[in-house]
Amino acid sequence: ANLGYFGHMWELYAMWAWIGVFLYASFDQSLGPANNNEAGFLAGLTTFAVVGLGALGALFGGIFADKMGRTTVTMLAMGISGICSLTIGFLFGGNIVLLVVVALIWGVSVIADSAQFSSCIIELSEPDYLGTMLTTQTCIGFLLTLLTIHMIPPLVDLLTWQYAFAPLAIGPFLGVWAMARLRRHPDASRLAGGNR
Repeated sequence: ANLGYFGHMWELYAMWAWIGVFLYASFDQSLGPANNNEAGFLAGLTTFAVVGLGALGALFGGIFADKMGRTTVTMLAMGISGICSLTIGFLFGGNIVLLVVVALIWGVSVIADSAQFSSCIIELSEPDYLGTMLTTQTCIGFLLTLLTIHMIPPLVDLLTWQYAFAPLAIGPFLGVWAMARLRRHPDASRLAGGNR
């Protein structure tokens, strides 16, 4: 559960921190320098939608996790968000509608699994250590975000926006592997009332 969360955090805050800058640069290239204001407005609006729609991802992620299972929902959400982080760069400077659609899917999927990791820790930890376990998970997760948020600008300089988000996929794919292992563990029967 912790490795799943760390994989989730590897991607989440770096995506939120840089998606607006990425979108602006992409729209600016697609629309041309003469439409700078339009690119800025469109990037701001799209960024708001990407982050805002995450609320629906979190809400429905929780609803589906209670019914389908925590590991199922986390693996599905991380699989989708990992694919988005790998592919969105290839849409840079291209078709605006397609780019917006992928960004919105990423915005929903990148957060849909978030609450499930804390829920797993709550359901799996010994009661006497619950606060320590949640604190440790959260602190390490946020510490990881410092690395990934700061690694994006050098990656843009080195690889361009086309490939800068791709290393974020390492986190979700590690998370899918970790949650698949948790799913097979006997203790997973304690998750979501038996819904692994």
